[in-house]
Amino acid sequence: MARKIDRRDVLKGAGTAGVVGLAGCITQNGSGGDTGGGGGETGDTTDSGMETTEGSGGSESMRTVMHSVLMPVTGDLASLGGPIRDGGTLPVKQLRAAGDMPVEFDQTVEDTQTDPQAGIQAANALANAGYPTVCGPASSGVNLQVTQQVLIPNGMVGCSPSSTSPNVTTLDDNDLIFRTAPSDALQGQVMAQVSDENLGHTSAAVMYVNNDYGQALADSFTQSFENNHGGTVQQQVAFTKEKSSYTSELSTAMNGSPGMLVVIGYPASGIQIFRDYYANYSDDTDILVTDGLVDPTLPENVGNNMSNVYATTPQATGPGQEEFASLYEEEYGRAPGVFNAHAYDASAVCLLANVKAGTNDGSVIKEEMRPVANPSDGGTEITPGNLPKGLRMVANGEDVYYSGASSSVNFDENGDMTAVTYAFLQYNTDMEGNIETLSTIDFQA
Repeated sequence: MARKIDRRDVLKGAGTAGVVGLAGCITQNGSGGDTGGGGGETGDTTDSGMETTEGSGGSESMRTVMHSVLMPVTGDLASLGGPIRDGGTLPVKQLRAAGDMPVEFDQTVEDTQTDPQAGIQAANALANAGYPTVCGPASSGVNLQVTQQVLIPNGMVGCSPSSTSPNVTTLDDNDLIFRTAPSDALQGQVMAQVSDENLGHTSAAVMYVNNDYGQALADSFTQSFENNHGGTVQQQVAFTKEKSSYTSELSTAMNGSPGMLVVIGYPASGIQIFRDYYANYSDDTDILVTDGLVDPTLPENVGNNMSNVYATTPQATGPGQEEFASLYEEEYGRAPGVFNAHAYDASAVCLLANVKAGTNDGSVIKEEMRPVANPSDGGTEITPGNLPKGLRMVANGEDVYYSGASSSVNFDENGDMTAVTYAFLQYNTDMEGNIETLSTIDFQA
């Protein structure tokens, strides 16, 4: 049952001069900006190429809460990264719109370009500017390098909404790295389960993007499919992102006529992969993709309805899911997509932890991530619908625990989620990009 949203806390003219008690600024990388979604901030471009939007009002004596969002708004993940970024920036917009905040907000957005080196450069810019928390990065191939080379050495808290590699769990991170997305160690098991029980296959071939995300998920699926479901993976074929042709990789994968094809990758590469597939192979073969290829624009870009394509993806089923969806649609004029709720939750927890810590110091904020998220005796439950109330309570020294849009957002000792839900999807038979949910699967970490 959806919780009733306090209309005083819903977005009404966020970031405009008419909102009482707002202050601080949102700065955004000029290359990423607010492309890919409506409701974006606008402002003057400075000499550094950064775009700045000033809030209004506020007292100079108020403490400024600094937070950043690091997402791929260009590159292979651009079509997904823009909406995920929008989910991550929404909490600050919501809090500013609510007015009467006990703190000011300084939020910035940087673009990883879906590239590890660009991500490292962007993260260093955030570290140099003093941002203690980061919602992101998105892909595991970028996240692992950014966290190890920038966030951990600089004592910054990272909370990724969509980095799913099992290698994130075992990072030597000094308890700085969290995520609201589940580990692919779980998704590999879900993929194997639906391949066997829902699709009825005993053999498969796997094509995977050649990075940490692709390799780890391919290995997790293969191990579970063969050891737990008696299946056979005939081929594992790695591919490089954004090539002009994938006919060679497809030929290797389809050699021996596997019962199904598993594709693990991102949309920009996926367009060419599926164009090449449908040009050379039958659409009678089932194809299973993962969250990185759950993109409603794919059928139109590929030129095929892709009705033989199924998917598994983390499902947003948290207590505040309906509240978040309402806030997101009101702000951006469209329904949220994959990992959008996870990004909102990541930023919301970082903001609450910062206020509880009372300082823009990642080494202090990290100690408050679990206290503001995990259930506690006597604490007040906070959801997306009453996030402004929760922030005010934390500022007053009261105990709260955040129940999110993506899940209940309970962190274990590794900063991972303790319980998650996956959706089993199918691309629909039209060309409008409709993706149908066939079933949901609950998993305990």
